[in-house]
Amino acid sequence: MKKIVLGLFVIGALASATIIQSSEGRSIPSADVKTVDGKTMNTSTFANDGKPMIIDFWATWCKPCKKELDAISEEYADWQKETGVKLIAISIDDSRSSGNAAMTAKTHGWDYEVYLDENQDFKRALNVGDIPQVFVVNGKGEIVWQHNGYVDGGEAHILEILRKVVKGEKITE
Repeated sequence: MKKIVLGLFVIGALASATIIQSSEGRSIPSADVKTVDGKTMNTSTFANDGKPMIIDFWATWCKPCKKELDAISEEYADWQKETGVKLIAISIDDSRSSGNAAMTAKTHGWDYEVYLDENQDFKRALNVGDIPQVFVVNGKGEIVWQHNGYVDGGEAHILEILRKVVKGEKITE
């Protein structure tokens, strides 16, 4: 019995180390997305002059996604002043509903860069399952933290992560 428990502990430890290792320092993968005015651009060109970025996957039909982006929007100007962050909102709406993404962003007053991932190539490249899913990227273009789902007040934790990134602290969660 002790051998089984020890074996499960070792397997669990190795699995968690792999998860941390695979998401730490990973670059933004290359995939084509569209701007809201229909121009194709590659995600590998996402940059913010050495400052952090947030990549937030959402959809027009996803209520938690819109709640999260609304909550961040209320603080976004302050976040930008403090950390220099840029938020990139990636809509995973398909071609039938992607036209609503720009209108949704405008209606909600979001001051974000909005891109359309109609074929979900970028979503697959980052192994995004449920949305909303947030990735924090450091100034070197490396993904240092990710989270999916939204709870009221969760944006405060994202700001804590951004502050650590700006200070160059290692993200250990």
